[in-house]
Amino acid sequence: MKTIAILATLDTKAAEADFMRKEIESLGGKALLIDIGVIGVPGVEPDVSRSRIMEAGGSSLAEQLNKPSRAKSSPVMLAGGTKVVLDLQQSGKIHGVVALGGTQGTSTCAPILQALPYGFPKVMCSTAASGNTVPFVGIKDITMMFAVSDILGLNVFSRKILANAAAAAWGMAQVEHSITKSTAKGVVGLTNLGVLTEGAMHAISLFEKAGYEVITFHAIGAGGEAMEQMMKEGIINGVFDYAMGEIADGVYGVLRASGPERLTVAGKLGLPQVICPGGSEHLGILVNEPNKVPGGWEDHTVTWHSPYVFVPRLKAEEQDRVAAEIGKRLQHTSSRAVFLMPLKGVSRYSAAGGELEAPELDASYWESLQKHLPPTIEKEALNLTAEDPDFVQYAVERLIALMEG
Repeated sequence: MKTIAILATLDTKAAEADFMRKEIESLGGKALLIDIGVIGVPGVEPDVSRSRIMEAGGSSLAEQLNKPSRAKSSPVMLAGGTKVVLDLQQSGKIHGVVALGGTQGTSTCAPILQALPYGFPKVMCSTAASGNTVPFVGIKDITMMFAVSDILGLNVFSRKILANAAAAAWGMAQVEHSITKSTAKGVVGLTNLGVLTEGAMHAISLFEKAGYEVITFHAIGAGGEAMEQMMKEGIINGVFDYAMGEIADGVYGVLRASGPERLTVAGKLGLPQVICPGGSEHLGILVNEPNKVPGGWEDHTVTWHSPYVFVPRLKAEEQDRVAAEIGKRLQHTSSRAVFLMPLKGVSRYSAAGGELEAPELDASYWESLQKHLPPTIEKEALNLTAEDPDFVQYAVERLIALMEG
């Protein structure tokens, strides 16, 4: 029998949570009610009380009820809820989670769901699910379900939505596939951009022929960060970091920017990695007015990825800033790493005939990278483009050698 945890404030969402519990039981499962409320009296008896949540978060019910406020209670409920739910998941006592709430409830529940491992069923039924869900989903596989109406009372409409959310979590829990049990020789994390896709497809084919599985990540911010989270969770065993646009955009604070941890995790974990500065010779800048070059970029060679994504080629001094940032982040890498530079263009845009072709800038970029990359990383330049089949094959062979060596 699979057990689904239900996260809810049982002072305001008791009827809805109890209805979901009964739905899960009618499907043949078991529900575990977890109360993340603070002030009001629970309208239904929880299986995990708010007192237990508060104690796990380093506080007490008495302390929280003394001049209560959301600013005071939210960090406690988040910390306690995360600890309790992770303990339940890691001990095998729950097999999925469904949460429900408005803005406040979603803000509390979503980080708890984000703390759970990839593949573990996570459903968030929320009134905030039709807007920007990036803060709630982050880089995790959270299913956001829009409640449409407010989650305040049972009616002919809300019963169906809540039943769907409960059934979704229960149904996911029936699936026996496991992310961490690959039958391949290893699992490779591969970053990609649209200007590298042909090369990425060739790499996937070569890895698969060699007996490896590949998980590909669209490196536009959350993609690279998700790859590194999977390294931490033991899903990925080796890395072909083919796309570095997230670093370039991070330096200049534009579209594809990733967080400060990007490009540091493989080195910290000692995972084998082959690195290519793919797509980092240009930026991706989102504009409000289609096909209009934004101010300050008129003296750059430019192209357009779409009418709203402006792409300027970086000048030598600008590339040097990117190279310095790449080198800084790779200081954590002390072994099993190869940096490969495709001298004839690090993306389709800068290859021969591309809109951003500039051989002198490619050469300058390589000089900057050699200056900034740490001595612990092997560096090699190939007189090829990033998507050239020979370049890709060489990169794949180098990574397999690192993984099998």
